[in-house]
Amino acid sequence: MVGGRRLLHTRHHLADAALSEAEWRRRWEASRLFLTADGETGAPFGNYTITVHPDDGSVTVALPEALRHLANAPRGRYLLSCTVRFSHRRDEWLDRVTAGRAVRYDLTHDVERGRWYVDVSRAVENPTPPTPDELSAQGVRLLGVDLNADHLAACVLDSHGNPVGAPFTVPLELTGPTNTRDGRLRAAISQLIRLAHQHGCAGVAIENLGFTDARQTGRETMGRGRRGKTFRRTVAGIPTARFRDRLRGMASHAGLVVVAVDPAHTSVWGRRYWKEPLQQQTRGKTNVTVTGHHAASVAIGRRALGCGIRRRSGRAHDRRIVCAEPTTRTDPPPGRGGPRAHAGYRAHPLG
Repeated sequence: MVGGRRLLHTRHHLADAALSEAEWRRRWEASRLFLTADGETGAPFGNYTITVHPDDGSVTVALPEALRHLANAPRGRYLLSCTVRFSHRRDEWLDRVTAGRAVRYDLTHDVERGRWYVDVSRAVENPTPPTPDELSAQGVRLLGVDLNADHLAACVLDSHGNPVGAPFTVPLELTGPTNTRDGRLRAAISQLIRLAHQHGCAGVAIENLGFTDARQTGRETMGRGRRGKTFRRTVAGIPTARFRDRLRGMASHAGLVVVAVDPAHTSVWGRRYWKEPLQQQTRGKTNVTVTGHHAASVAIGRRALGCGIRRRSGRAHDRRIVCAEPTTRTDPPPGRGGPRAHAGYRAHPLG
C-alpha cells in the first residue's frame, strides 16, 4: 500500500504523534508524490525517461504527449531547476551511466524536510561462482559457518582444508519485532564478513539447509514426542531462508563468494573427526571453548573446498601385509588333540 501501514496507523493516533489532521494529510499526499523510471541499456546515460547528467548533475524528465507544451528543453523534455549529487557509491553510478548501462531513478518527496530526493538503483550481476576445484587451485581461504538457532559457529580453513587459528562464535539473538530480528541478523552477517576480510578469506561456506518441506510435513518427518517437539521448535527458530538471502546479498557487495554445500553428516562427522584436533590446536592459546558446532563448520568448509570430511586414522599399510596371500590355513592348529574347527582355519575331513 502506498503510504505504508505505519502512516495509516498514525491517522488513528494523531494525539500520540503530535500531529494535526492537516499535517498528517500533507504527509499522506506526499507519500503519493513520486516518479519512477526503469532504465534501458544503450539509452543516454542509462535512462531515457529520467536522465541525470554526470557532469553537472542536471535532471531532465521526458514529458508525455499531453504535457509536451510545458517542455523547456529539446525533444519534449523538462529540465528541473535544481541539480543532484550522489555521495554514496558515486563511482559505481558514474561507471554505469558513462557506459550507457541501465539505471533506475526514483523521485520522492520528503514533507518533513521539504525536499525532493533522487534515488538510483541498478541490477546486480550474478557472476558464476567458482567450483570447489577452482577454489582449491587458487589457493584461497574459506570461512566455514555453521548456522544454529542462537549463534553462528565459524572457522577459517586454508586451501588444503586445514583449520587456521581458533574458531569463532557469533551470537545470534532473534527475538522481538521483525525489524529488530532482521537488524540483528544483518549485524551477525556483518561480523562474519569482517572476520572473512581480516583473515584473507575469499568466501564463506554454509550449509544448503532446506527445512521448508520438513516444516510443512511437521511431525511426520521431524519426530514425535518430547524430542520431536524440541527438534521442531529448534528448526522453526533457525532463519535459514533469511540468512541465506541476506548473506548472499551482503557478501556479494563485499566481494566474497558464498558456497552452499550438502548438509549431510556435517555435524556427526565434524564432531567425530575435527572436534579433538581443534581442541588440541587451541589448547593454551585462547579461552575459546570448542564445541561440536565449530567442528561442523570445519566439515562444511572442507566440503566446499572439495576435501573429504573424515580423517584417516591409524598407521599406513605395510607393503608386505598388503601384498600377502590370504591367511587361510589347511593345517590343524598346534596343540593337543586331533584336528578341530577353529576360527580362521579349516579342519581336515575325517577318514
